[in-house]
Amino acid sequence: MSGVERVQGREITIVFEGAKCIHSRGCVLSRPDVFVPNVEGEWIHPDAASAAEVVEIAHNCPSGAIRYEDPRDRLVERPPLVNTVRIREAGPLAFHAELRIGATQAIRATLCRCGASGNKPWCDGSHHAAGFAASGEPEPAVKVQPSAQRGGPLAVTAIENGPLIASGTLEIVSGTGRTLARTGEAALCRCGHSGNKPFCDGSHAGAGFKAAPV
Repeated sequence: MSGVERVQGREITIVFEGAKCIHSRGCVLSRPDVFVPNVEGEWIHPDAASAAEVVEIAHNCPSGAIRYEDPRDRLVERPPLVNTVRIREAGPLAFHAELRIGATQAIRATLCRCGASGNKPWCDGSHHAAGFAASGEPEPAVKVQPSAQRGGPLAVTAIENGPLIASGTLEIVSGTGRTLARTGEAALCRCGHSGNKPFCDGSHAGAGFKAAPV
């Protein structure tokens, strides 16, 4: 599923964007009555849960593939107070911030760091078949200093044949929640070859990495 599905319920509409789904399975494990797996035809059922429960499911989707629309504008997803990118073990970079990725605005997004996605810069789950191996628990390169500003807009630019450039306040966090770095700008590897993951070390040039800018 790669298109955008909108399923309207009595109180809330669920929006599912298949191209951004990384199959973390939080939705089908927590609410298999709302997101019914392995069926033909309709599989999204907003009215099986309350509006508040649908909102919780969406907020727990790391990729932003699940969103919601409230026809009465009562429920609005707000950016977090702290901008973060979590490094998923042998998987993508999971951003949570007031994001601008090229022309796309989002609050949650998972971006490819293995180099194999067919939907770059977004992760499409290709790291599994590619056998990508990378720790979600790297050691901090330097002592992490406190930061007064922790939120605000964050722009992520995918450089042609190169890294992701994150511009704006950002905390880089391990999979278990350790803060590895606080920065105003970071070059993050998206080719899968850096020897200093999650940061870019220029290995994309020698590896012949090819990817369009975003």
